[in-house]
Amino acid sequence: MRALVVHEFGPIRAHRIEDVPDPSIGEGDVLIDVKAIGLNFPDTLMLQGKYQTRPERPFVPGRDASGVVIATGSAVNRVKKGDRVIAQVATGAFAEKLVAPQARCFRMPDKMDFVTGAGMVTIYNTAYVAVVIRGQLKPGETVLVTGASGGVGLAIVQLAKAKGARVLAGVTSKDKGELALANGADALVDLSASDLREDLRRQVFALTKDRGLDAVFDPVGGDIFDAALRAVAYGGRIVIIGFASGRIPEIKGHYILLKNIAVVGAPLDIHFKMQPQVMDAAVADLFRLYDKGQIKPEIMATYPLERIHDAMDVILARAVKGKIVLTTGAG
Repeated sequence: MRALVVHEFGPIRAHRIEDVPDPSIGEGDVLIDVKAIGLNFPDTLMLQGKYQTRPERPFVPGRDASGVVIATGSAVNRVKKGDRVIAQVATGAFAEKLVAPQARCFRMPDKMDFVTGAGMVTIYNTAYVAVVIRGQLKPGETVLVTGASGGVGLAIVQLAKAKGARVLAGVTSKDKGELALANGADALVDLSASDLREDLRRQVFALTKDRGLDAVFDPVGGDIFDAALRAVAYGGRIVIIGFASGRIPEIKGHYILLKNIAVVGAPLDIHFKMQPQVMDAAVADLFRLYDKGQIKPEIMATYPLERIHDAMDVILARAVKGKIVLTTGAG
């Protein structure tokens, strides 16, 4: 099979698509004929050795895939050969075939195509952990989503809206704002202001009649996190999803204490490890919302697997609006 292989961490284009042996499966594993692969910002970090985990080399990176089950281990009972599935894995998805633990495989809804399926995996699971599981969103609350035009950001906009929130979308340009509004945002917050520390709070207070935000969902970090924290209402919370800006913010404890603010982390992978039943229910709920037309990934572009470097360049240039998906050309 063809796969992207990381022999040693380094620049994106240092890693090549290679011919490698098909993977073997254990008794609890599923072998998938991959049709489409979701591409995520953390994937670019993984190749460079900048991600929070560093697998032993060589390895095949990639977290999201959709495809058809072609074999199962003897202990597998939740999917069968011929099933159309999505898979959420730690590594291995940038390939024509993928082995995934059965607990990380989910049968796709009948009307979902492979590109949509691959485009949903990480971003909507991340959104669900942030919004529902950790963020404990309640209908009628007003929330801010930073980085709202990216894959995770748009997924949070859609999910928070589906769960009954009033959604303010934090964006840096007019076209990104239009995309967020088209995906359900109620109003926009301009994150391109030169004095963001003061201007973000001013914009939020104008949109909330000086009350502030019930919750912030932040995949960006850096200066945007610092500014957004100042716009949280008394008793509100800020949910940390990631640090796409490159800077991990530091939080002053006295400010959290004085305003009775909760700061919550929303890591995805550990939920699959520690609460698999919760994630099963989360994926089932996401599929229900998809079938009802309340959520759907905004696919910006598809690239063949052989052009993965070009696709990653778009992500590194911060030019992504929605989601990029790779295809294998199989089936």
